[in-house]
Amino acid sequence: MPVWQWLLDSAVLLLVLLLCYGVGLIVRRRVLSRHGGTFELSYRVGSTRAGRGWLLGLGRYSGETLEWFRIFSLSPRPKASWLRSELSFDNRRTPEGAEEFALYPDHLVIELRDRDGELELAMSAASLTGFQAWLEARPPGTDWDQRQV
Repeated sequence: MPVWQWLLDSAVLLLVLLLCYGVGLIVRRRVLSRHGGTFELSYRVGSTRAGRGWLLGLGRYSGETLEWFRIFSLSPRPKASWLRSELSFDNRRTPEGAEEFALYPDHLVIELRDRDGELELAMSAASLTGFQAWLEARPPGTDWDQRQV
């Protein structure tokens, strides 16, 4: 078989694989959002450099837990999750410098605390309103003064 046929077959195979990956991402997002409560959520992993460490993803409320899924992963499992009872809201701010390019447009950066320390997430203003309502809607009997943070 001539070289050009190998190259053509390889290009077609690569195109089919990319198409399957794209369809897989669409199906995964549909499955994750089937029960509602999903929104665009970026998560900053441990980087001390300004504007670095942001990963785009999806957030989903699942009972007492906020789950975070990477946007370009095919995994049906969350990469990170946080319990509502362990989160406390510290501050919100607009993205600064390189963060403006690393995040979705019109997203706000929120600073939180959990049992492991400080945490930064980014979401839209509408999602932030929903997040704050979810955070404050703790079950009856929650001791607001003695969180596990």
